[in-house]
Amino acid sequence: MLNLKKNPVLVTKIVLFLVVGALVFSFIPRVKAQSSAAADELPSFRNLDGIIPNSGPDNIPRITFGSFARNILQTTGIYAFFTDVIQKETPGGQPIPVFGWQECLMVIVGFVVIWLGAARNFEPLLLIPIGFGIVFVNIPFAAMGDGPHGFLHIIYESGVGNEFFPLIIFMGIGAMTDFGPLIANPKTALLGAAAQFGVFGTLFGISVANYLPGVAFNLKEACSVAIIGGADGPTTIYIAAKLAPHLLATVAVAAYSYMALVPLIQPPIMRALTSKKERMIKMRQLRYVSKVEKILFPIVVFLLALLIIPSAAALIGCLMFGNFIRECGVVERLSNTMQNELINIVTIFLSLGVGSQMTPERFLNAQSLIIVVMGLLAFAIATASGVLVAKFMNLFLKEKINPLIGSAGVSAVPMAARVSNRVGLEDDPGNFVLMHAMGPNVAGVIGTAIAAGVMIAVYG
Repeated sequence: MLNLKKNPVLVTKIVLFLVVGALVFSFIPRVKAQSSAAADELPSFRNLDGIIPNSGPDNIPRITFGSFARNILQTTGIYAFFTDVIQKETPGGQPIPVFGWQECLMVIVGFVVIWLGAARNFEPLLLIPIGFGIVFVNIPFAAMGDGPHGFLHIIYESGVGNEFFPLIIFMGIGAMTDFGPLIANPKTALLGAAAQFGVFGTLFGISVANYLPGVAFNLKEACSVAIIGGADGPTTIYIAAKLAPHLLATVAVAAYSYMALVPLIQPPIMRALTSKKERMIKMRQLRYVSKVEKILFPIVVFLLALLIIPSAAALIGCLMFGNFIRECGVVERLSNTMQNELINIVTIFLSLGVGSQMTPERFLNAQSLIIVVMGLLAFAIATASGVLVAKFMNLFLKEKINPLIGSAGVSAVPMAARVSNRVGLEDDPGNFVLMHAMGPNVAGVIGTAIAAGVMIAVYG
């Protein structure tokens, strides 16, 4: 008797034969089942008598093995990557051909982003779904990003291209954030404000970049790029959707990428601007913050935003709404939902929607390269500004602050605070500055929202 377990090659041949046979025989009934109306859609195949050559009694084209194999080949991704040419429009509305190799390149970019999240642990909650969104939207023939019924198109139109998903994310961030370190040491709010130098300083840099040939950013576009310096993905999407929707894909991906790369970008800047003695400064334990203070804080901040800069009230209001739900203590279920299920679900959809905008016509151009470079410049300036302002404050303070916490003034919560703590531990393993760094870190979230509000109020 034939023992199939000892003949794996024979088993493989049998399986392949059955699969090919199933494909061929399942294809023939579908061809015969086509209606005569479908045949009418192919007038070029008819002769002068209205008869399709080489057709059956129902005037339907007969399938041949050659045409079947050719059709299969022409619908593969490999064939499309080598031969596909699609006419699309740039963000500025100009028609442009998109070649298959460009889609293949974007697919590779998507897998690199997935690798950074999964293998290198760079903000995996963001980069993994963003990477899959990039791959999905660039799959030939899948049309996942095409409207009106494409899966990614629906996600984008539902909440990414407007303010819906960013505001929901801000509710979740508020519910997850403890403003106690900021309340206990209010002067660290200045470090969160200092990081906004990166945002407004980049506005000047983009104005200078306009002197380069082929570069022309208007003020609304410049604001959408400069806000990357705050390292706040939801705020970046929020302001880009309002001021420069055609740049949303590039600025959003840049903002989330720099958030993920905080552990790589910030430490060299921090070490270059501080001495070992400064990095070893120990700060005394923060004072106890009462429950009443924590409950009043979101209400007071929201009222100030409402009265002074209402254009930022949506972002700050949602942030403080989530924080009030956390601190009031009477709606624990709502707080848990915001901190877990709600923000997790919206993060998945938001990240997929951001990745869906990473198509060749939007990303593979000189303008996108300038945006990425300017975003990195904005982030570097924001980090350096926080450190330098902390050193400046030490000139007047009796109780010195560790300048490393100034780098946490960007909005990447709590990653930036963790990086500040990690760099401090390198020189003194007993010097924990994490809770002190959380003060400027959460202040940076508020500061970036205020900066976005100012831009919207002036240019929106």
